[in-house]
Amino acid sequence: MTVKQLRERAVPSQFDFGFLIGLLVGEGHFGGDGRQPHVTLRMHVRHEAIFDWLQRTFPGSRVYGPYHHGGRDYLQWMARGAFLRDELAPVLDRFLSPGLDQHSFDRYQLMKARYPQLAAGPGAPLPPDRSRRAAERQSARNETTKVPSQPAAHDPGDFGDLFAELREVWPG
Repeated sequence: MTVKQLRERAVPSQFDFGFLIGLLVGEGHFGGDGRQPHVTLRMHVRHEAIFDWLQRTFPGSRVYGPYHHGGRDYLQWMARGAFLRDELAPVLDRFLSPGLDQHSFDRYQLMKARYPQLAAGPGAPLPPDRSRRAAERQSARNETTKVPSQPAAHDPGDFGDLFAELREVWPG
């Protein structure tokens, strides 16, 4: 990306982050392929406008599809690599909390425990790829590990608090 493109790139708003978190809580998946973590969102092709918005608003992510499989027609959004580590993970760390959705929070914490490169922080080099066998052994060990819940930096007490915060930043 050129310097001019960086200057012209719009910074996502609080609403954009809130909408993304809502999508991920409702429809997202926090996981990985054994070598690298990824966050995915799959939805029916009728939601194509949402995927266009995701691609425009979070350009480090990727949209794949449409796929036609088993009678389903869907698109898939993915966040991985430097985009996940440097841009999405800090947003998830800030806004995804047990008070918002315990299950999604636990899945995200488990993903971070399985993939330590997420804890390395922005700009840190990604670790070299491990062999598939080593990754499978580590994944099997992690299956039995329960990640303790930790409060996020932002923990709204309930949805009312969250919506009140969104109303404060909503363009009026």
